[in-house]
Amino acid sequence: MTAVVSTFPNGQDTDSALAEGRRAYELDRTHVFHSWSAQAKIDPMTIVAAQGSYVWDGQGNRLLDFSSQLVNTNIGHQHPKVVAAIAEQAAKLCTVAPQHVNSARSEAARLIAERTPGDLNRVFFTNGGADAVEHAVRMARLHTGRYKVLSRYRSYHGGTDTAINLTGDPRRWPNDYGTSGTVHFDGPFLYRSTFHSADEQQECDRALEHLDRLIAMEGPASIAAIILESVPGTAGIMVPPPGYLAGVREICDRYGIIYIADEVMAGFGRTGQWFAIDNFDVTPDLITFAKGVNSGYVPLGGVAISDAIAATFADRPYPGGLTYSGHPLATAAAVATINAMEDEKILQNAARIGTDILGPGLQELATRHPSVGEVRGLGVFWAIELVTNPATREPMAPYGGTSTAMNEVIAACKSNGLLPFANFNRIHAVPPCTVSDDEVREGLAILDAALTVADRHAVS
Repeated sequence: MTAVVSTFPNGQDTDSALAEGRRAYELDRTHVFHSWSAQAKIDPMTIVAAQGSYVWDGQGNRLLDFSSQLVNTNIGHQHPKVVAAIAEQAAKLCTVAPQHVNSARSEAARLIAERTPGDLNRVFFTNGGADAVEHAVRMARLHTGRYKVLSRYRSYHGGTDTAINLTGDPRRWPNDYGTSGTVHFDGPFLYRSTFHSADEQQECDRALEHLDRLIAMEGPASIAAIILESVPGTAGIMVPPPGYLAGVREICDRYGIIYIADEVMAGFGRTGQWFAIDNFDVTPDLITFAKGVNSGYVPLGGVAISDAIAATFADRPYPGGLTYSGHPLATAAAVATINAMEDEKILQNAARIGTDILGPGLQELATRHPSVGEVRGLGVFWAIELVTNPATREPMAPYGGTSTAMNEVIAACKSNGLLPFANFNRIHAVPPCTVSDDEVREGLAILDAALTVADRHAVS
């Protein structure tokens, strides 16, 4: 691991930074209640500084951030233009109630609407991705007069009530009482196909047939919306096969169902496009976004709304709102982030990194490590599926759980200077969209070493 440095990127000396980190850890363990965790069983990492593609932990070690935290620091840590924009906005107008116009929110809405596909020209701002999903579903239900919402297994849509019930992973189970009007279906995932498909075309056709049949059984006139992550994120970065999202769009049109594209994790550059759905030439009715819109510097999310749905609420009040909707500090950060992405060609960098360096590098690792069942992704959005047996595809950790093998792999990444994103039997390679060629090569080398640890648990 990189040696402890004498000063941190913010100019703070090592002794004071580490002392501050120790104090923060003590207070955390005494007073902070962590999400998705058994409180007595966690030992959270302290982060004392961050810059670009790196973070510094509570011991002063520098780690390459291949997690982008929760896949949100798309423009890296402490981007000077965004930091300056937040400070400038704070000096001018820290907060304002959402019923009043403010210039940061207006400009952010314009910049987002210019980049959404089709006629999604209105933006309703939220505090994050989960409440964006809540409001998108509410809009769809009110627009259609229907209640049911369909979502796929192997998905994540947020931790609030409707959003967690839409979620298709084990985090839903303790929160699901079968009363939220949500119905789940299987989406395409050839590597672990539930449709016994031989190739991507067959997987696409069978997944669409399954969805169409489920709608027929549930009653098309009862279904308000289908919500899909354009490229599912936490659930495994399963890039949909060509034609699948277009097929979903056709099904929605045929039955008068609203198509909601969840772009909370995959949006704003992560796949090398403004929105992941742009890779598939499909226009949804609603887009939910958050995370990457301002790299998570200040909490912000939202719903991009088509003209038809916006017209529903032209003379009929929309029954929803938030005190911090379009908060000036958050939207000022979004304006600076989007402009930086444009000016610095950050999307182009993400696309090139994925095509030329990260994707090929991961594929090469897969050829040498029997523990790697599959690598898949786009841009700077990749998953490494770890297995104990490449022939049977037995996962290295059970669905919804972890294992000694996975813990050893994660520890090997960290001990060699890489902060990974891990979920069940997967390591996700999701660095910032601003990551450099050399930083990706550094990450690949550390992953190479960590995968030798994984190989000890795999059949050759």
